[in-house]
Amino acid sequence: MRFFKDLSLSAATAGFVAVLVGFTSSVAIVFQAAQAFGATPAQITSWMWALGLGMGLCSAIPSLLLRQPVMVAWSTPGAAVLASAGLAGGFSMSDAIGAFLVCGALITLAGATGWFERVMNRIPMAIAAALLAGVLARFGLQAFGAAQTALGLVVLMLLVYLVARRLAPRYAVVFTLLAGVAQVLASGRFNAGALRLEWAVPVFTAPSFSLAALTSLALPLFIVTMASQNLPGVAAIRAAGYDMPISRILTVTGIATLVLAPFGAFALNLSAITAAICMGPEAHPDRDKRYTAAVVCGALYVAIGLVGALVTGLLIAFPRELVMAIAGIALLGSIGGGLHAALKDDEHREAALITFLVTLSGVVIAGIGSAFWGVVAGAAALFVQQYGLAKKHLRP
Repeated sequence: MRFFKDLSLSAATAGFVAVLVGFTSSVAIVFQAAQAFGATPAQITSWMWALGLGMGLCSAIPSLLLRQPVMVAWSTPGAAVLASAGLAGGFSMSDAIGAFLVCGALITLAGATGWFERVMNRIPMAIAAALLAGVLARFGLQAFGAAQTALGLVVLMLLVYLVARRLAPRYAVVFTLLAGVAQVLASGRFNAGALRLEWAVPVFTAPSFSLAALTSLALPLFIVTMASQNLPGVAAIRAAGYDMPISRILTVTGIATLVLAPFGAFALNLSAITAAICMGPEAHPDRDKRYTAAVVCGALYVAIGLVGALVTGLLIAFPRELVMAIAGIALLGSIGGGLHAALKDDEHREAALITFLVTLSGVVIAGIGSAFWGVVAGAAALFVQQYGLAKKHLRP
């Protein structure tokens, strides 16, 4: 099979790092969202089953078919919106499931009609690259910020990365991760008590629909998923130089959300952070073989869904600083590439810089994240600076 011929140790490591970063960095928010609707432990496990299965299959299967790294994740800002609205509004689990179904239908509609891809095609490459760099740079800052509480761990990982980049650049992230894990085990910071052997059992919850749930849960979930997740997700794909059928992939994520929503899959979408890990040169020097990293990531997500508490506990057992450090270090190349693409063109440089800074700020306005407002600010700057110039140059 071609997949096994194309697979490399660096690609497999990139897939594992993507899961480690994507899962452990936001799983607590998903737990909070489920608990906000009064979820039982069985229902929380069902949410992990549905999300793991959805992310895994939507990443692995399209990646194998397209031979391109398709990366799908849950909506982290969407989970944050749900956690906040669930506590404030007193909604039940059935209300939440109804909202998930509506959100899935809207995502499917956005993909099937192609309107979202048409909007993305109007955004200049410099703005898209700046958007991606702004999203990723926050993880770079967090990696070095982790030194406040784990100085030895972060310094060790950085030194190993720099030495490996010089001696064995293809496996730099592999050696960095191994060094970090070894230091955690040696220092006794691995929380073995978090490990539990349990199979996940899906729990079906019948949906209910109301105007209050539509306006407070479904629509905000859809908006933040499209603006704060799918938008930078497309930017990551474009910045990496891949030409994917965005609308069709978006439709797949919407349908998967619809099918798995009754079991707790609140919103599936294109990934930006984990996509950058699997689409970068650290995953594989050959761009046409980086899809294997996405397939590995998808398989691990499915394992998380099926094995449930065991894999979840394994990932949570690592200290937060390890996750933050490996995420930031693994994304250094993608951050640099994004900044280079954003700033190399004089015509778009200032607008791209504004996009980068607004996105990096993390500002949230009306419940919508900085990725969306970064594009708005950059587009506004571009409009003010360039509107009418083309016509002026054409005049005799």
